[in-house]
Amino acid sequence: MSEPLPPTPPPLSSDKPEQQSVWERRIETALWNSRFLVMLAVVPSLLGSLMLFIVGTVDILKVVRDVMSYYLFGGVQDIHDSLVPDIIIAVDIYLIAIVLLIFGLGVYRLFVSRIDQAEESSLRHPFNVASLDQLKDKIARVVILAVIIEFFRAVVDIRFSTPLEAIYLAISVLALAAALYLMSLGHKGE
Repeated sequence: MSEPLPPTPPPLSSDKPEQQSVWERRIETALWNSRFLVMLAVVPSLLGSLMLFIVGTVDILKVVRDVMSYYLFGGVQDIHDSLVPDIIIAVDIYLIAIVLLIFGLGVYRLFVSRIDQAEESSLRHPFNVASLDQLKDKIARVVILAVIIEFFRAVVDIRFSTPLEAIYLAISVLALAAALYLMSLGHKGE
């Protein structure tokens, strides 16, 4: 003899959408549209990135002008002391511009809308971030590179007066190499 099936429970009230009042609908719409406040961070980030790309490019063009002036036209200003630091500064400026670009586009993608062209290109593209943690991680990588570039800019200007200072430099370079190695281990699967 088979047991009778238990009666099916009545549908939960959450299964049916409740009728919203006009005010509730307006408040929820306003709350949802408040995500566009992040545009106050996105637009200045993109403008700052554009300005830094322009400044870095102008700095590189000045280096090119100085080199051509020195070698082709017999310029009197010696470029050998300033050439490497000027290029390192420009690279540092470019890296900071990239940080602002990744931040602006990442925040836009997370809070406002996905960027169709970035989605079509590759999911591993730096602008395709799936979470705030992933955005922070991508920005941190570029910031670490900028710090390393800044370190090397400082190293170029160092004049050693004692052997201990040279040892400190070697330990610093070793620490940077270890940090880069550990960072690469954390991102081996990507």
